[in-house]
Amino acid sequence: MKSNKPKIAIIGAGAAGLMAAEVLSAYPVAVQVFEQKPTAARKILMAGKTGLNISHSEDKAVFVKRYMPSDWLAAFVQDFGADEIVAWMNGLGIDSYVGSTGRIFPVQMKASKLVRAWLQRLQSREVQFYYRHRCTAMNERSLCFEQLNNQNQVIDQFDESFDAVILACGGGSYPSLGSDGAWQAWLPDELLTPLYASNVGVLVGWSPYMAAIFGQPLKRVKITVGDTSEQGDVIISHYGLESGLIYKLNAAMRQASDTDGFGLQMDLLPDKSADEIGRILSKSKKQSLNTSLKKAGLDAAKIAILRECTPKSDWQNPQTMAKHIKSLAVHCTGFRPMAEAISTGGGIKRTAVDVSLQLRHQAGVFCAGEMLDWDAPTGGYLLTGCFATGKAAAMGVLAFLNLSDGLY
Repeated sequence: MKSNKPKIAIIGAGAAGLMAAEVLSAYPVAVQVFEQKPTAARKILMAGKTGLNISHSEDKAVFVKRYMPSDWLAAFVQDFGADEIVAWMNGLGIDSYVGSTGRIFPVQMKASKLVRAWLQRLQSREVQFYYRHRCTAMNERSLCFEQLNNQNQVIDQFDESFDAVILACGGGSYPSLGSDGAWQAWLPDELLTPLYASNVGVLVGWSPYMAAIFGQPLKRVKITVGDTSEQGDVIISHYGLESGLIYKLNAAMRQASDTDGFGLQMDLLPDKSADEIGRILSKSKKQSLNTSLKKAGLDAAKIAILRECTPKSDWQNPQTMAKHIKSLAVHCTGFRPMAEAISTGGGIKRTAVDVSLQLRHQAGVFCAGEMLDWDAPTGGYLLTGCFATGKAAAMGVLAFLNLSDGLY
């Protein structure tokens, strides 16, 4: 028997799509989630292998400033932020805790238990999931699909129309998990900002000398790019530099970048002044360079990058080396590929959607999550932004269908 309920398609079973399904499942609608991969929440599960940082406990006024543009995301995040996410997790039987840096994690740390409980609840509310179903085109609320087999081969093609559509297709990072950016072909170019890698490592052309310390951390350094400075730890990688500190500076790095890359200034000993370091190095002048640098407070990783990025002619000059230690110039040649980024910026422009995240040129089609043109650092902000916009898009659908007050 054919249902008289409005039929809603959600394209993408990631954080935004699942949260949209969560909201809609409490109303008299038929929710159908289409996912091109064999399972749901693959990026959440990958992020939560060692610990799912799902949100952040800092004050909301500070929290919303982490987003770019913050004034756009503020309303969504204030409506569904850290407190609401914690309450939602509790409703799934998942307890949470706040770490020492303010980040919020499930007590069980890994994402698998949360995802399992979430999917079970959605299925109990009659949300229908169609895995290995790839959306290939969109004409208003009519969608074209390909059904795939286990070898990712097309075994069927069909079109279907819906009363409303939510696009939650992700950005362009980790395409192997489903966020391949193919949805950009469904929309006019003027509605899109090109996708770019965000929360991603940077490239440095190391000499062979550095190979011995690949994978080692630079502890407690301060990095400045332009007018922006951040302090924390950095990992020296075979390709350059990687860490949450680098991610925080990605926006400033993009702004400073030109065809030759960009430079950063690294303070290897932010708790000591150049004068203090110079005095220590002067006292140790008769000792080997490494011994002198160790006495100043540098470990093997910091000594290695200092020697890598300074001319040998400066090594015996204590005052010059003190200046290098306080402001080491490191030239970066670019960023790691988008496919390796934790997230992407760019996407559907703010001007392309209304306040309910409905496309202005296609009534009844809403957008959520990372495919919208916003950016945020790691630390729980990305997931929160996806959850919050997923809820907002779902509420927009309910208003579009005149069901806002139609709870079961």
